[in-house]
Amino acid sequence: MMKQKQGSMVGMNQSGITGLETAIILIAFVVVAAVFAYTVLSAGLFSSQKSGQAVYSGLKKTQSTLKLAGAVIARDTDDNDYVDSIALPVQLALEGEPMDFTPNSGTTTGLNKVVITYQDSSQWKEDLEWSVNKLGSADSDNLLEKDEIFEIVISDLENGATNGLDTDLGRKTTFNIQVKIPEGAVLEVERTTPKSIDRVMNLN
Repeated sequence: MMKQKQGSMVGMNQSGITGLETAIILIAFVVVAAVFAYTVLSAGLFSSQKSGQAVYSGLKKTQSTLKLAGAVIARDTDDNDYVDSIALPVQLALEGEPMDFTPNSGTTTGLNKVVITYQDSSQWKEDLEWSVNKLGSADSDNLLEKDEIFEIVISDLENGATNGLDTDLGRKTTFNIQVKIPEGAVLEVERTTPKSIDRVMNLN
């Protein structure tokens, strides 16, 4: 009788140990599953956050983009058959933040945020001096805002002048002007001068 009781107690102890091991294994599975779920959720949230940041950054750059707002005008003020100034009107492409157009000329030389570059088949001129005319309803400050049009004027292009080109811009010459802004796409304007250089030329 005692042997039967002892055998029964041993069986109960073994059953208890087996149940405890099973519970420990189940708890371990639950913990691992929770950690895995947290990791996946965190990765998803991080990915969503990065995607949101990328979209916001792209939108901000798009809103900071410039576009032409009219004809590109070249002038030969001294009638020597070479272009000595180019003017291009610009405005914001979308309703973005105001853009600082402090000119690179006169008392504000070197304080400009917008950089203008000239290129043709024989030369590359970086960071030209330029001035700005506020057209239409634009106010007097140097911030290009919604519905405003600024005319960028690049003067003194003839050899020996302030922005003097190594080779003067004459007839039937293709050139490229880049307007580089602090944040956003570069505005590139490519034009070709006509076969006859006049005092005022519409290059559109």
